[in-house]
Amino acid sequence: MKTKWAWQNAVSFVVGFLFAVGLAISGMTQPQKVIGFLNPWEWDPALLFVMLGAVGVHFVSYPLIKKKSSPLLDTKWHIPSRKDVTTRLILGSAIFGVGWGLGGYCPGPGITSLASGDIRAPLFVGTMILGMLLFKRTEKYLKLRE
Repeated sequence: MKTKWAWQNAVSFVVGFLFAVGLAISGMTQPQKVIGFLNPWEWDPALLFVMLGAVGVHFVSYPLIKKKSSPLLDTKWHIPSRKDVTTRLILGSAIFGVGWGLGGYCPGPGITSLASGDIRAPLFVGTMILGMLLFKRTEKYLKLRE
């Protein structure tokens, strides 16, 4: 069992590393690229091309992958089954979007950018972690549980 766990972690690390390299090559670790995409007066389409590339790969590979009875490194698929739109989903999405637009980072590029030496990256990641901890402590009072 430990061998399977080690194999899953090794593959996860390699996939995460490739994702980080892709983010760096595409420029998505630079907050100005994201902010430029969101700015209609000085629009930068770089993020659009990254998204189209991701959607294209998913469009081709997902139908092929879902034909398998299970993933390569697990016994079953872990696909979310809920499709309802809740207050919690809307609020979380809005907070994520505002943070992304203001900071120019989302979690993946933020963590990848820690290696850049730019002070904004650890500031973003630190406040992201603080926000997660704050939510964990206050969730029961927000009455957003489902």
